[in-house]
Amino acid sequence: MAEGTVEVNGGVVVYEFVGPEDGEVVVLTPGGRFSKDHGGVHELADALAAGGKRVLLWDRPNCGRSDVQLFGKSESHMRAETLGLMLDQLGIERVVAAGGSGGARDMIVFTLLYPEKVTRLATWCIVGGPYSVMSLANVYIMNELRAVRAGGIEAVLGLRGGAGFGWAQLCETNPRNRERLRALGAEEFERVMNRWLDAFIPKPNEAIPGVADYEFAQISVPTLVIRGGEKDFDHPKRTSFEVHALIKGSRLIEPPWPEDAWEKAALAAHAGKGSLFDFWQLGAPALLAFMDETDPR
Repeated sequence: MAEGTVEVNGGVVVYEFVGPEDGEVVVLTPGGRFSKDHGGVHELADALAAGGKRVLLWDRPNCGRSDVQLFGKSESHMRAETLGLMLDQLGIERVVAAGGSGGARDMIVFTLLYPEKVTRLATWCIVGGPYSVMSLANVYIMNELRAVRAGGIEAVLGLRGGAGFGWAQLCETNPRNRERLRALGAEEFERVMNRWLDAFIPKPNEAIPGVADYEFAQISVPTLVIRGGEKDFDHPKRTSFEVHALIKGSRLIEPPWPEDAWEKAALAAHAGKGSLFDFWQLGAPALLAFMDETDPR
């Protein structure tokens, strides 16, 4: 299917479907500020579509060619609200929520905010722990705060890098974003960044950024957690165990890829020879098996 767009909370969201029109809808969400077109995402979508699923790919706000959005308790909460409203516009009542890395967090928050829209939850490469969370504070927030305080919104417009794209690249990919950020202004941008920063301050009662441990008790859908890699400091093994322990009835499985898959993918991406998400397609058989199980409830 060709790409489509919807307007949610005054911002355009770019999306596409992969797979048969009569298939069960699976929302597949990558991490970082990476687009739906980043390497490895379509490969996993194609594998799920071959298994009969209708996969919904979307450029989350602040990713790819969608409009930037700055509101909500955290960036993940903003994206979860955007997805919920987008599904309403698309006439989709219920989905399998699946995501890795930052997309895992987005899908957990989405399941918390819209439990009536989720049939199953599948997560992998989950961010958590002091190193991982503080690293993301620097990736997503600290440079933004330094820039806006030193040079206002124009300095933000010049920021490059980050987890996928900086604001400069987002404006080049989607020229509307430049004026959207200018209209928001330095004061509101700084206010939102300070609020979003709170999610990335490590707390003893938060296994993942921005979600209190007690909130996980609200998740009642069948949930799959793929264990983090042995030496994956960005997505610690420990965090996957914590999330599994917090979601009653969830299933924790061994990774369907090598223990060092993330580290090797990061080296390949840095060398321009691959993508961070290339190995995700190896998880398709396990994900399909989970999605096709009879609901035990």
